[in-house]
Amino acid sequence: MTTSAVSNRAQATTGAKGDTKAARRRKDNLAGWAFVAPFGVFFALFLIWPILFGLYLSFTGTTLTGAGGSFVGFANYAEALGSSDMWRAMLNTVWFTVLSTIPLVVIALVMALLVDLGLPGQWLWRLSFFMPFLLASTVVSLFWIWMFNPQLGLINEMLKPFGVAPIAWLQDPQWAMLGVVIATVWWTVGFNFLLYLAALQNIPEQQYEAAALDGAGKWRQLFSITIPQLAPTTALILILQVLASLKVFDQIYQMTQGGPAGTTRTAVVYIFDTGFTGYRFGYSAAVSFIFFALIILVSLVQFTSRKGARS
Repeated sequence: MTTSAVSNRAQATTGAKGDTKAARRRKDNLAGWAFVAPFGVFFALFLIWPILFGLYLSFTGTTLTGAGGSFVGFANYAEALGSSDMWRAMLNTVWFTVLSTIPLVVIALVMALLVDLGLPGQWLWRLSFFMPFLLASTVVSLFWIWMFNPQLGLINEMLKPFGVAPIAWLQDPQWAMLGVVIATVWWTVGFNFLLYLAALQNIPEQQYEAAALDGAGKWRQLFSITIPQLAPTTALILILQVLASLKVFDQIYQMTQGGPAGTTRTAVVYIFDTGFTGYRFGYSAAVSFIFFALIILVSLVQFTSRKGARS
């Protein structure tokens, strides 16, 4: 057999192997797309399309009845940016986020530390701390409406021995936001508690043993080992909590409907009111995208600060 014949056969064999690999790669790609396709369809139908349609609505005067769908350009955005009601709702959202985020981080950490100490009946502590998080928002709202009742509520009864006069928690503009924050903390702190507890159990015990041999007490170990080791978990909880607080709606709408006098009317409640109570879908969509832009901005700030802290 000549050299050229051998070379041609080798090239043919290599070409056949290449074709087989290419065919196998195409088959794998098709299989992958087949698995992804159902999610892609639902993603497009229930996320991408609503966003695009909402963006279109924001440039029209569409109402809940479908009337007034003419193109109005940036008129809705200009009206929203010049609305004192919208900016008050945004400030209420920020105020709720500040009031709720700090205790949801600190209380969750304290609860996790107490359970991690190995107290008797750990299953009971874990269950009692996490159980409220499993409740529906309607149940939590009704529960706290009764707890905050000015005449019959348990909260005022608990404060009475200290000489505190009955407080109309959800009816007084001075106390309404604090009342919603208390209910929210009680309801959602269990999730952060679990994250902290899992992180605590992943800290190597050898670090505490070495610190004890060096003469470090419990408080020194807490501030020199535990809290620094929990920094990534704390950053994660802060990001999740801020984003969740910015989007608060259920408990506020069920407990106060944004009142009294608009003191608990957050951004999402304002969007709901203008869209479904004021029948102004176009304007409501414009406010939604303004709020969306603010959330993206907050997320970028958090991401940038976290990245800077790592470097």
